[in-house]
Amino acid sequence: MCEAWRRFPIWEGVAPEEWVDWRWQLENAICDVEHLGRALPLSPEEREEISRVLLRYPMRITPYYLSLIEDPQDPSDPVRLQVVPRAGELEEPGEEDPLDEGRDSPVPGLTHRYPDRVLLVTTAFCPTFCRHCTRKRIWGCWEESDPEEWFRYIKAHPEVRDVLVSGGSPLSLPIERLEDILKRLWEIPHVEVIRIGTREPATLPQRLFDPELLEVLDRYSRKLWAIAQFNHPREVTPEARDAVWNLLRLGIPVQNQTVLLKGVNDSLPVMRELMRRLLAAKVRPYYLLHGDPVRGAMHFRTGLARGIEIVEGLRGHISGLGVPCYMVDLPFGAGKVPVGPNYLVAMGEKAAVFRNYEGLLVAYPLDGERGEEEGGEGVSGLLSRGGALVPKGTSRLLRRGRA
Repeated sequence: MCEAWRRFPIWEGVAPEEWVDWRWQLENAICDVEHLGRALPLSPEEREEISRVLLRYPMRITPYYLSLIEDPQDPSDPVRLQVVPRAGELEEPGEEDPLDEGRDSPVPGLTHRYPDRVLLVTTAFCPTFCRHCTRKRIWGCWEESDPEEWFRYIKAHPEVRDVLVSGGSPLSLPIERLEDILKRLWEIPHVEVIRIGTREPATLPQRLFDPELLEVLDRYSRKLWAIAQFNHPREVTPEARDAVWNLLRLGIPVQNQTVLLKGVNDSLPVMRELMRRLLAAKVRPYYLLHGDPVRGAMHFRTGLARGIEIVEGLRGHISGLGVPCYMVDLPFGAGKVPVGPNYLVAMGEKAAVFRNYEGLLVAYPLDGERGEEEGGEGVSGLLSRGGALVPKGTSRLLRRGRA
C-alpha cells in the first residue's frame, strides 16, 4: 500500500487499518476552514475567501482524496481545484438548474427526460463535494422525496427500461435503504438496466471494499451498471483500481464520465494519460462532458473548441476503447448531444472524402472503385478520381518507407 497520506503532518500517525476504513474516512472528512488549514497551508486571504463560500456552499473532502494533492503548497493543483472552495463560486453567473431537471420531474426526486430512462436523485450527500457539481443547488437544502412515488411512476410507465440511481451518492445511503431501492427496481419487469452514478471509486474507493455493500450489489448485479467519474490521472490509484475490480468481479460493468474542467484536465497530455489509465483499470471511457453552466461552477468551463481539440488528439493516438464521446447537455431539458471533429469533408456521387487522424484526405468509394492511392489535386480531384492526399512526414507511412 502506498502510504501517501503520511506526507501530510495531520495524518502521519494514522494507521493503515484506519486509512482503509471507509467509516474512518467519513468521520474525518474535512468540512471547515480550521480543519482544512491543518491539512493544507492557507493564507489569511484564502481562509477568508473559503469562509465566505462556505456560507453558501458546504465543503466536504475525504482525507483520502485530499491526499492525492501532489504539492500542498500549490493552489492550482488539479485535485485541490476540484474540492477546495474558491471565491469564483460566489462571483459568477449561471443557473441553479441549467438542465431543467426540476421541470422534467413528474414526481419529486425523479426526472423523466428521455423516453426510456429516468433519473432518481436519492440523496444530496456525497463523501466529497466536488466544486463543479451540476446539482450544487441541493447541497444542504435538499428535501427528501417519497420513494413510493418513484416506484408507482415507473410501474405506470412500461416504456421506462433504464433507471439511473444518482444523487449525491447513492452508495452513501444506509445499506438497508440502498438495498430497498435496488430490490424494488429489480422487481419491476420492464426495468432492464439499473445504473448507479457514483464518484466513490475516485474519492472514497474504500467504500467498495465493504463486504456488506458488495453482497448487496451482488444480489442485483445482473441488471447493474456503475457510472464513475474520474477527472484526472492521479485519481486512478491502486485503491481505485481495486475498487473497480471489486465491481467487475460481480459482473458490474464500469463506465466513466469525465467532466472537462479548466485547469484540471483541459490539456491533451493529461486527458490522454487519464484515458490510458482508465483502460488499464478496465474502466470504459464513456462520455467527456462539457461543463454545465451551473451557478457556482462557471469558472471550470472551457470553450467548446477546447473539447473538440482534445477529442481530435485522442482519436487514432489511443485505442478507440479509450476515446469518449464529447457531449453537451442542452438547456431547456433538451438532453445530451454529441459534439466532435468532423471527419467527413465532402461527398459526391461516386465518393466521399474523409480526413483521418493523421490529416490524410482519403476518397472513400461509394461505387466500389478504389482508384489510385495518390489522388488528384484537392478535394474535387479526390471526388472524381479517388485516391488520397498524403501530408509529408506521416509517421505511419514513414514506417512503410514512404512519405
